[in-house]
Amino acid sequence: MTDLTRRDVIKAGVGAAALAAGSSLVLPESAFGQQAPAWNNQPEKGAKLRVLRWKRFVQGDEDKWNENTKKFTEQTGIQVRVDSESWEDVRPKAAVAANVGAGPDIIIGTHDDPHQYPDKLVDITDLAEYFDKKYGWYDVCKAYGRRGNRWIGLPMGAAGNCLVYRMSHVKAAGFDTFPRDTDGFLKLCQAMKAKGTPAGFALGHATGDANSWCHWLIWAFGGKLVDEKNNVVINSPETIAALEYGKKLYETFAPGTLSWLDPNNNKAFLDGQVSITNNGISIYYAAKNSTDPNIKAMADDINHVSMPVGPIGKPTELNLMFQAFIFKYSKYPKAAKEYLRFMWEKEQYWPWQQASIGYVTQPFKAYEENPLWKSDPKNIPYRDAVKVMLPSGYAGTLGYASAAAMADFIVVDMVAEAVSGSQTPKAAAERAQQRALRYYKV
Repeated sequence: MTDLTRRDVIKAGVGAAALAAGSSLVLPESAFGQQAPAWNNQPEKGAKLRVLRWKRFVQGDEDKWNENTKKFTEQTGIQVRVDSESWEDVRPKAAVAANVGAGPDIIIGTHDDPHQYPDKLVDITDLAEYFDKKYGWYDVCKAYGRRGNRWIGLPMGAAGNCLVYRMSHVKAAGFDTFPRDTDGFLKLCQAMKAKGTPAGFALGHATGDANSWCHWLIWAFGGKLVDEKNNVVINSPETIAALEYGKKLYETFAPGTLSWLDPNNNKAFLDGQVSITNNGISIYYAAKNSTDPNIKAMADDINHVSMPVGPIGKPTELNLMFQAFIFKYSKYPKAAKEYLRFMWEKEQYWPWQQASIGYVTQPFKAYEENPLWKSDPKNIPYRDAVKVMLPSGYAGTLGYASAAAMADFIVVDMVAEAVSGSQTPKAAAERAQQRALRYYKV
């Protein structure tokens, strides 16, 4: 599936020889047909690295990641140990490492986590600017990766979050096409609930799924946690309108969503408990690769569509951004940068992305040309996930406060309280306002 040209192969061969000689891979042309930027970085002698990342949701991701890591070791002699934890566990482990000054050299975290401890991270501006000149970052990646003029995180891309649905169940509910606005989407969910094929969206502390759809919900109606000056404004008429809509939507959900974490909706969908959810492409991947003939057959009936547009009139998507960062306590920061450069280069990134059928949407404009996006029309809704998404700290700036508010699940808790009826929408918004003020101090 790599679809490499003869020239790509030659380039890769030159790069392998260069790395074997102890220098870095520099391709003669950038993705935009210009002279490739220079990259000069000599890893420390005897370097060994530890990497902490999330546990795979699709097997191809982990398999190809490990294969690429092995290739890096073969070409550089640098040993790399890769540990995997659940999304919910990576963040606290990173916080512990930051506090005690010891742990993995590289952590691949989520959202704006690096902004919680920017002074403890290696400056990777040279690496980020090298990639920008060569492949072109999407603007949202610059918002995530930079702290002022300094890059502290290297965006890997995002787990694109689309609506995953059963085509036959949508048709049985009386809809020939999937509605593209929030009013039509609610009517569809109500009709599908009546047919016994309900929706289901995570409302527990699900780092990916709950954050993604709950922020989409609030933003779609014009609400936001903070404004452009980082003033807390979540307790607003727009937020209340979103929560009132959310209450109606919640009535169409299958039972148990208040406790759902990221794996739960995958399982519920593949078990036939729900027929619409928000998720990455992992459900489709699992169905296509299942050894259960009933689940494998389901793949033909699965499709994807971007989140509906609300009254605000434009896309308001949040996707789970992954970022790699290097702690200053690392004895081998140059080796760590070399590992990230190698893994992010087209020769490794494209086959890795293909192996997971686009589970992580690329951070670079040039990588839109990866053949995987044209290999199956069901992949296409995920292709532009990073291009169209808003940053998690919208509409303010990313920093200590935005990272802490995201880690504290303020928006998710507010939505869960309001839609389930444990709080009125007004009371839930007021509580979210007070919680956010603890981080966004006046």
